Amino acid sequence: MNFTPAQPKIVVVGSCSLDLVLYTEKIPSSNETVMASHCDNYFGGKGANQAVGTARLGANVYFIGCVGVDPLGQQIMRNLVDENVNVGFVTETDQDSTGTAYVTSSDGDAAIVVVPAANKYLTTQNVEEADRYIHAADMILLQLEIPMNVVEYTVRKAKSYGKMVGLYASPGRLLSNEIIESADFIIAKSSELEIIFGEDQKEKVLKKYFNKVFIRDETNSTVFFDGTEMKYFRNENESMVYKMGMGDAFTSGFAIALCHQNSIEDCVKFGNEVSSKVSLGKGAQTALPKLSEFI
Repeated sequence: MNFTPAQPKIVVVGSCSLDLVLYTEKIPSSNETVMASHCDNYFGGKGANQAVGTARLGANVYFIGCVGVDPLGQQIMRNLVDENVNVGFVTETDQDSTGTAYVTSSDGDAAIVVVPAANKYLTTQNVEEADRYIHAADMILLQLEIPMNVVEYTVRKAKSYGKMVGLYASPGRLLSNEIIESADFIIAKSSELEIIFGEDQKEKVLKKYFNKVFIRDETNSTVFFDGTEMKYFRNENESMVYKMGMGDAFTSGFAIALCHQNSIEDCVKFGNEVSSKVSLGKGAQTALPKLSEFI
C-alpha cells in the first residue's frame, strides 16, 4: 500500500443513525418470542460509518446528512465532530426523529430492521448547498439509505466536476444505468445482485462491469473481474465478533487506497484489511482503524 503525502478530501452523502443491538441465543422465527441477554447502543448509519472510517484513515471529510431535532441527533453530531468529521452540512428536520436500526444478534448472525426516519428528508437542496465542497473534493461516497433522487443528483453533480464517485449499493435497490455508468466503483453484497443489477449471475455482472463492481459476502471475501480473470480476496478473522459495518469499513479502506493512487488489487486488499479490523469490536464504528495502524 502506498500513502501519498496529500490528504484526500472526501464528501460523504448518506445516512446516520443509532444501532440498537439485542443479543439473543437465536434469531426469532415468525411469531416466536425470545429473551435477550442484554442490549447495546452504537453509532451507525452507512453514511456516518463511512465518514468516520475515512476520517480515521486520514481523509479530510465533510458529511451531508439529516438528523431529527432531538437529543439523539445531537449525540450523533457530537460523535462525528469528535471523529474529525465536518458536520456543517448535516441538516436537522422537525418532520421525523433521528434514524435508528434495530438489530437482533446471535452467534455472529443478525436480523436488521432500519427505520430511516430523518434520513428520508435529506434533499437535493442539502447537496446543492455543499456545491463548492463537492467541487473541491477528490471523491464522493454514497450508500442507499437515503432517497434515490438525492443519490442520482449527487452522482450527476460529482461527475459534472470530474470527481471520483464510490457507491456502496446497500441496502440493495435497483440502480439506474446512469448511476452504474457514472460510478467509479460499486460495492455490492452477493445476495443482492438481482435487486441491484437485475441479474443474479455473479460472473455476468462482474464481466460486464470489470474493475468497477466488487462483490462481497459475510466471510469478508471480495471478488472482481479485472478484464482478464476473476480476482478473489478473503481476509476472515476467526475472532470476528460483529459483522455490521464491515461493508462500510471495506468501502472506506478501498476509497482511501484509491485516493492514494493504488492499484485496484491493492485497494481491495486494503479494504478487506480495514473490514477485518472493524469486525473485532462491537459496533459498526468502534473498531474502525486509524491510519497510524498501517504506516
